[in-house]
Amino acid sequence: MFFRVVDKERLPDLIAGLSSDHEVIGPIEKDGRFVFAPISDPSQIRLDYDTTLLPPKKWLMPPEETMMHFNCADEEVTDDTVVASPRVLFGLHPCDINSLLLLDNVFLQGHVDPYYKARRDNTLIVGMSCTPSPTCFCNVWDTDEVHWGFDIFLTDLGDRYYASLRTVKGAEVLDRHVDSRAVTEKDTADFQQVVHEFKQGFSNNVDTAQLPVLLDAKFDSPVWDDFGSECLSCGACSMVCPTCYCFDVKDRLEVDQKSGARVRTWDSCQFKEFAAVAHGQNFREDRSSRLKYRYYHKYWGYLSKFERVLCVGCGRCTLACPSGISPVKVIEALQAGGSR
Repeated sequence: MFFRVVDKERLPDLIAGLSSDHEVIGPIEKDGRFVFAPISDPSQIRLDYDTTLLPPKKWLMPPEETMMHFNCADEEVTDDTVVASPRVLFGLHPCDINSLLLLDNVFLQGHVDPYYKARRDNTLIVGMSCTPSPTCFCNVWDTDEVHWGFDIFLTDLGDRYYASLRTVKGAEVLDRHVDSRAVTEKDTADFQQVVHEFKQGFSNNVDTAQLPVLLDAKFDSPVWDDFGSECLSCGACSMVCPTCYCFDVKDRLEVDQKSGARVRTWDSCQFKEFAAVAHGQNFREDRSSRLKYRYYHKYWGYLSKFERVLCVGCGRCTLACPSGISPVKVIEALQAGGSR
């Protein structure tokens, strides 16, 4: 990895240059919040955003996609090919870049998901530094910084950006589309100061050092029933989570009842029917059980396989939950012992 400095007024040149041969997806304002959306003009982009409603995973794993079409009358099946044109995810915060690395473990190891891989291989990642918000806790998972998984990462130094270039492709893109200069000692000193101030800005510092042991010990804790009684099973936490990857696969018939399509859609372990099987059996009929197993999967099950928790502390679930349930509250309640 090597480094360059880009004057802030030159950033529109980079975005415009990328737009010439890529679809650029970046944060824009929408109804007082922020979303990742296609950028048609560099002035649309809002790099001062706190967090987006939906994570960037929707551009690699769409909420709904068709896998194949079939015709029972002709006994024909046609696989849908993935259209993955060159794309740039611009302005991703460190937590969101880390979330994509966690998804890579699921979709690019073992049985590779061709849909996800095609989009991932054709996506350029440009990261952006951020400011801690009251709901984020990426600092406790060390996802407040990122060292790989991006092509370019821009740290805001006020009047300029400190550009970290991780890949050859990122360096080529920067060199092609924008004027940059070598890093000076002052640039490095300013960069270190910005990073220090960022690290000091977090308000959530929940202790997670012994979390797997705590979960083992608290499996039957009344805390799960307490939070379960408040959970609405709406699935909002899963829909906005950058690392939730469960999906459902269904066949949709056309009106002729002979042809149709097989589609997969985002699913949530919080839905009542998620663990339902034949003969009316439901392995997780209670809301408390579904909520508990969501936490055990993120903070124990995934950890046991990939040595990382399946959470980046972005705080989206906290903002989306109509009952105000958050990972920080759940972990602190378990640590306190007994009920809430």
